[in-house]
Amino acid sequence: MTRPFRLLLAGRAVNAFGNAFAPIALAFAVLDLTGKAGDLGLVVGIRTVCNVLLLLFGGVLADRLPKNLLMVGSNLVAALTQAAVASLVLTHSATIPLLIGLSAVNGATTAMAMPAGAALLPLTVEEGWRRQANALSRLALNGAMIIGAPLAGVVVAAVGPGWGVAVDAATFVIAALCFVLIRLPATGPPPARESVLVELRTGWTEFRSHTWLWVVVAAACVTNLAWAGGSHVLGPAVADITIGRRAWGLVLAAQAAGMIAGGLVAMRLRLRRALFYGVLSLSCMAGPLIVLGLYPHLVPLLAAGFLAGIALEIFSVNWETTMQEHILADRLARVYSYDMVGSFLAVPIGEIAVGPIADSAGLRPTLLVAAAVLLAAVLAMLSSPDVRTLRHRLPRAEPGHMEESVS
Repeated sequence: MTRPFRLLLAGRAVNAFGNAFAPIALAFAVLDLTGKAGDLGLVVGIRTVCNVLLLLFGGVLADRLPKNLLMVGSNLVAALTQAAVASLVLTHSATIPLLIGLSAVNGATTAMAMPAGAALLPLTVEEGWRRQANALSRLALNGAMIIGAPLAGVVVAAVGPGWGVAVDAATFVIAALCFVLIRLPATGPPPARESVLVELRTGWTEFRSHTWLWVVVAAACVTNLAWAGGSHVLGPAVADITIGRRAWGLVLAAQAAGMIAGGLVAMRLRLRRALFYGVLSLSCMAGPLIVLGLYPHLVPLLAAGFLAGIALEIFSVNWETTMQEHILADRLARVYSYDMVGSFLAVPIGEIAVGPIADSAGLRPTLLVAAAVLLAAVLAMLSSPDVRTLRHRLPRAEPGHMEESVS
């Protein structure tokens, strides 16, 4: 692998390690401050709102500026926001409005980095190595989360959430150093481009022309609403009064381990109806929410989190493969941006709304309702004939691959 790819991989892995600290540390910092799930929902929800609102703009910006330098700038700004949060928490000066404001800035900067990071990877390796590079990148990111999540639980439990946020701030600085060292081969002058609105309109036309695509994205919007509210807000709140903060970090690590296992399984599966089986696997995502609502103990939560991670990665790999195969290459990036916005649009709604609902109805009943909503959204995807019957063009069979016996 090339030096630019190694630097990109290192920077993104360090980011993933720090981001494993961020949700645990921030969640318990807010809970220590007010003890209200509603306040936690506002802090994490506003960050997601800003992220979703600026994703399309981030994609356009990534096409018009040097991608590695854009990632350097976004990481340095993110480091400043997290350092400010850590300082406020450690000096007992934090307030909910301040945390909301800093989370908003952090979400906006992440929106600039996400499209740039995805688009930079294929520029750092030769075309024949891109599949391996993508697989290695996913394994590295999930591996960093496996290490970071339990360590975050230990740090937060031992020395407090402020130091956990400080670790996240430091990782942004390290990642920025990796990105600034990336050197890409010189290219010719950029081609003439249409206006931003014209390019976005073309992407939208392609997006809505595929029924299977917009059906899954629309239902995934609901799925993410239920999952984000249940796992990002209610999960830490239940863990705080049952299994403890350190154990919650282990649960998140088990989910990341499941994602690695799911990625390895998905690489070996050769399914003609890849999209159908990917969507079907998403039903396992309800498992952690059900366990949290009925029996919040460590061992069943570890098992449910691991299975949810497998399911999420199998869906992700099958979804990526389906899009790359059925969407025109010159419109794929714009379709990706609509996919990301549509899928994540309801995440902040779930994060913000679930707190007041849980404060009124109770944590565990709300978790069970979230699980039911998630399962209903999966059934809605499967109700579409286009989702059930879309075919994946299989390459020539290779030794060691598992293939669907009937299509």
